Amino acid sequence: MRLRYIEKLKTGVLNLELFTAAGLMAIAKIIVIDILLAGDNAIVIGMAAKNLQDKHRKQAIFWGTFGAIALRLIMAFLFIEAINNIPGLRLVGGILLLWIGYKLMANSESSHNIEAKSNLRDAIITIVIADGIMGIDNVIGVVGAAEGHMGLVLAGILITVPIIIWGSTLFVKLIDKYPAILFFGGGILGWIGGEMIHSDKYVFDYIDPITLPFKIGCIVLVVGAALIQRKLTANKSTQE
Repeated sequence: MRLRYIEKLKTGVLNLELFTAAGLMAIAKIIVIDILLAGDNAIVIGMAAKNLQDKHRKQAIFWGTFGAIALRLIMAFLFIEAINNIPGLRLVGGILLLWIGYKLMANSESSHNIEAKSNLRDAIITIVIADGIMGIDNVIGVVGAAEGHMGLVLAGILITVPIIIWGSTLFVKLIDKYPAILFFGGGILGWIGGEMIHSDKYVFDYIDPITLPFKIGCIVLVVGAALIQRKLTANKSTQE
């Protein structure tokens, strides 16, 4: 069983070369996940730069985005190194992805307490730090979708982050208008979380014979829990 686990991991990495169907599918998942999880990040960036003059606001967004991309790549690299070398971390990461998917769908409201900055340097620092802290869930999701392949992580982040920054208003409006988008994204996170859990050596032998039902079960668990939470929240609001 141990040999089959190692062979399966090696096969997965080989199949995720950038310009293959599997690689392109992984990049597509990365883009969807990063866009869905980054709505709050984009809003924070806008809040941090809103008090600047137009010229400085563009500079703050540009350099803040540049710093955010660099920070995310560093975090992704460290996380990939960790999951590939620390036993049990894939299991933990997969469970975190299930939780992230649940929170994405269950939370209908977000709050932000980012103070708008009046000078360029402070705005850039705020953007980078805020995006780094709020982008942890994005990094976990992206690394999970890429199955630990740094080349795919790099491609996905470089494609997605600029889209998020300059298209943030559109994405927020789309999600507000079509809430089903969140459930689609949450389902993807449930599937990827199941994949990451399955790839952990501690549970691989138990899950491998039932891989497909297990991944579907992860989707049902995440989406079902989120629907129940939204229903309970709606009932509570009605009673109040």
